Amino acid sequence: MRWWDIGPVLELERALFPDDAWSKGLFWSELAHARGPGATRRYVVGEGEDGRVVGYAGLAAIDGTGDVQTIAVAREQWSTGLGSRLLRELLTAATDFECREVLLEVRVDNTRAQRLYERFGFEGVGVRRGYYQPGNVDALVMRLSDPLSAVQGMTHGSQG
Repeated sequence: MRWWDIGPVLELERALFPDDAWSKGLFWSELAHARGPGATRRYVVGEGEDGRVVGYAGLAAIDGTGDVQTIAVAREQWSTGLGSRLLRELLTAATDFECREVLLEVRVDNTRAQRLYERFGFEGVGVRRGYYQPGNVDALVMRLSDPLSAVQGMTHGSQG
């Protein structure tokens, strides 16, 4: 993801997450940490055949732990494998950042996303009550304990 992707990403963000969409400033802040020798973030976009942004994802890496900050796919792209490709990119980045584990939060009512994460080896480890605001929706915390093995397994066709 580059600065010129922020506009199209924001449109998709607002369409998919109208109640708790990220701000332009938050995306700028995240991208500021994605460049240079001290980078701790990796953000990627998925484009449709027409070059339009149809998905995006981001990872933060701190002290050997990766955290999936966001992952989103346009509704018309669901069931195309784009979510899996974006998640693979994040897990590859986690191994590049030498992360020993990767964490994420997902809405407890988003079973579609939970199934995706489970296919990659994530397991539920806890619940954060009222994490998603407004709406007071709980978050399921999921953990992947060995991202390197998950990435190696994906390259051999056993994942996604």
